[in-house]
Amino acid sequence: MKFLLDFGPLAAFFTLYKLYGLMPATAGLIAATLVSLAITYIREKKLALAPLITALVVAFFGGLTLWLDDDRFIKMKPTIINLAFALILWGGLLRGKALLKLIMGHALTLPDAAWRTLSRRWAWFFAAVAVLNEIAWRTLSTDMWVNFKVFGLIGLIFLFSLAQMPFIQRHMEKTEG
Repeated sequence: MKFLLDFGPLAAFFTLYKLYGLMPATAGLIAATLVSLAITYIREKKLALAPLITALVVAFFGGLTLWLDDDRFIKMKPTIINLAFALILWGGLLRGKALLKLIMGHALTLPDAAWRTLSRRWAWFFAAVAVLNEIAWRTLSTDMWVNFKVFGLIGLIFLFSLAQMPFIQRHMEKTEG
């Protein structure tokens, strides 16, 4: 169910884009994101920061896209979201907090230094993805950008996550042994 709630809006966006174009896809993305957020709240009685930020940015930039009939706003959305995540993580680090621990601490037991390293790595990753999205939407056709957004960005997140596994495993062993 969590997988569907996390990736359902993206699947709706892609499907509606292929069938009807960018504006209906944007409307579908807004609706699916808000429904996903509502279902998550009903199930868990709370909202995590990342999905909440994402929903707000989707609603705002998607709404501007539809209202002004200008696709630049929805194309900037991944940039804004990724920059927000990077800035949040960097802000936490500047205050001596590894905010990634707040998000993933229930799933992993790592020393604080490892959490800081992971937070720093993810902050840089999010910043790089923001730059990549800016390059992509400004240089690619809308068709190619949609494919980049749906498959390229998800692929990059998956590969980056996999690349962090050896580091995580190394530090989990230290805390358990």
